Amino acid sequence: MQTTLYHGAAWYPELWNREACQQDIRMMKELGINVVRIGEFAWSAMEPEEGKIDMAFFADTIRELHTHGISTVMCTPTPTPPIWLTHGHPERLFVDERGAVMGHGSRQHICTNHPDFRAAAARITERIAEAVGTLPGLIGWQLDNEFKAHVAACFCSTCRSLWQGWLEARYGTVERLNEAWGTDIWSEAYLSFDQVPQPGPAPFLHNSSLQTMYRLFSMESIAEFADEQAAIIRKHSQAPITHNSSIAFHVDNDRLFANLDFASFDTYASIENAPAYLLNCDLWRNFKQGTPFWIMETSPSFSGSLESYAIPHPKGYVKAEAAAAYALGAQAFCYWLWRQQRAGCEQPHGSVISAWGKPTVGYENVQEAEAARQELEPILSSTEPYPAEVGMTYSDKAKAFLQTEPHRKLSHRSLIQSFYSRLLDMGLHRDLLPESADLTGCKLLFTPFLHHLSDEYRAKAEAFVRRGGIWVVGPLTGGRTEHHTVHTDVALGQLEDLAGVETIFTYPMDGTGAIGEAVGLSAPLSLWSAVFEPKQAEAVGTISGGLTPGAAFLTERRCGEGKLVMLGSMPAGEEGDALLRKLIDHYADEAGVTLRTDVTPGTIVAPRKGDGFDVWIIVNMDGKGGRVTLPRQGYDELEGSEVQAGLLNIAPFGYKAIRFA
Repeated sequence: MQTTLYHGAAWYPELWNREACQQDIRMMKELGINVVRIGEFAWSAMEPEEGKIDMAFFADTIRELHTHGISTVMCTPTPTPPIWLTHGHPERLFVDERGAVMGHGSRQHICTNHPDFRAAAARITERIAEAVGTLPGLIGWQLDNEFKAHVAACFCSTCRSLWQGWLEARYGTVERLNEAWGTDIWSEAYLSFDQVPQPGPAPFLHNSSLQTMYRLFSMESIAEFADEQAAIIRKHSQAPITHNSSIAFHVDNDRLFANLDFASFDTYASIENAPAYLLNCDLWRNFKQGTPFWIMETSPSFSGSLESYAIPHPKGYVKAEAAAAYALGAQAFCYWLWRQQRAGCEQPHGSVISAWGKPTVGYENVQEAEAARQELEPILSSTEPYPAEVGMTYSDKAKAFLQTEPHRKLSHRSLIQSFYSRLLDMGLHRDLLPESADLTGCKLLFTPFLHHLSDEYRAKAEAFVRRGGIWVVGPLTGGRTEHHTVHTDVALGQLEDLAGVETIFTYPMDGTGAIGEAVGLSAPLSLWSAVFEPKQAEAVGTISGGLTPGAAFLTERRCGEGKLVMLGSMPAGEEGDALLRKLIDHYADEAGVTLRTDVTPGTIVAPRKGDGFDVWIIVNMDGKGGRVTLPRQGYDELEGSEVQAGLLNIAPFGYKAIRFA
């Protein structure tokens, strides 16, 4: 359960004089800010010359914050290496896929795999941990900042050598690599691992295996760097460790958080993209199941840089964001940033106070969010989020496969968000579940858009089905091997035997005139699709028109106590949306899903459980107000009054806490 709820901001005291810092602390106290994050970009302030490290300023800052009742999350400053680490050392710098070498400045311009960087990063991290690791007021650590936000895989000579070693450890012999990748195609076969290139500039497209494996190598490498940093800190501090990540970055979050203590993310979703904000909450809740997550960065008003800026949040939206996050399992809701930056590339970015120390247009939003925190904290501290009965598989590895093979420029993020939004709008309490997540408590699981379905995940999902769950697989799932090649036995590998189907064709259905008919509705079919001939399964959705009339695109098979459903194609358009929603509703009913609410789109219900009672936190996110149907009489914790079963109105950006015995 969330005990203390934190409300915080990123702060850069090294950039300001003491008078400004004193003003900052006073205003933080007045506003109710109870945690700040410091140090993430301050390597030059800590180590202005190589080996000359002085942490006194930051240690004193943490002590002073603590005396004022403000806790600190300390960051490692590795995203912004100082000039002495890069000047005259082009071999240490990041190289992009076109061969361009980054220069000093901005951030993430160094290769995080280079041994000189790793040594310097280890040294500064150790000295920071020694200096502040046991200080009162230090409640957590953040590693680096937004790994791989501005860059993806590095193509320097260091990475080439590490890449070839990674392949040798993975495949053992170059002959096995050649066989797995099918390198007889276009005379690509290698005679030794040191001949395997990085997927840099080429006249046409690289081998799919080369591209996807290089992405996975990069993801593993940055996670190993995080592991190294965490291990150093743990020698000197017991405070929990995290990283502020995102689904937009080039990382495998499942792997990244495996050896960290809690999950946190950054988000700048506007009101028009509120489902993306909620998606993050439902996902990050599950990277470290049972542990509250943090929103480490969001804007109090708008995001911005020298090149652009976002539309400011309407009044009330930040309050709704905070209420929803806390209700969905967040322990902290934090802003970037506290005081507007006076220099650099993010001068226009929204902040809590201006560079001249006055409240900004976002200040009142922060006041409202703090009022919500104080009002909800007693309720949330005695309850915890209900695990959802409806889950949706999320995989950053799947994103890597789709980046290599995006078909018609498909975006993994857009596909996932579109599917998720249907669950959200239908009032289904839902979890986005990483591949490593426990499926206990789940009744209905959707697994779309995974080109490669690992043996481990398939076995876990099969066990889920045999226990009584319903697993809906597809579309675009299972058609590639772990090496990003096509199966040569059957189209979808071992999944077909489990599903009791034979895939007779795979092809793009867009524009072919194919119509899918299921659950009494019909719709055009789209995306790269699989067409089935049922063997031990039943066809419950068939195709009319197009290239394969009469074939099945939707099948069911009983498996133990549960059911495996194959969805081979994506229904499209308004008719497709209606068909998908009816399918979701049908299988939710069949699975016995009870954690769902009759709520208008734009309003959410976050169900929570206490000792002998339940609480619904209801939040309107779209600013239009909403309605929810209460299934029985309850008690309004905020108003202190009974509420009857039936319709309950929610004000624009309003929230309610309804308790049920």
